[in-house]
Amino acid sequence: MDFGQQMAKFFLLLGLFFLFLALFFFLIGKVPGLGRLPGDIYYHKGNFSFYFPLATCILLSLLLTLLLNLFFFFRR
Repeated sequence: MDFGQQMAKFFLLLGLFFLFLALFFFLIGKVPGLGRLPGDIYYHKGNFSFYFPLATCILLSLLLTLLLNLFFFFRR
C-alpha cells in the first residue's frame, strides 16, 4: 500500500472516531441526572455561580477507560 492510501484510511478512521465521539456527547445530554450527580461542585453567591461536575467527570473517565480497554483487548 502506498502512503496516500494509508493516509486516506487514517483520516477515514479519525473521522469515524470523531463522529462516534460527537454522538456520545450528544446522547449524554439526553440522560436525565447526568451532570447533577452528588459530588458535583456548585457554588452560587450573588450574581456569580460556579459549577464543576467532579463526580460526572470521574464517572465518564471510568466509563471511557473501560470501553477503551475492552476495545484494545479485543483488537489483539
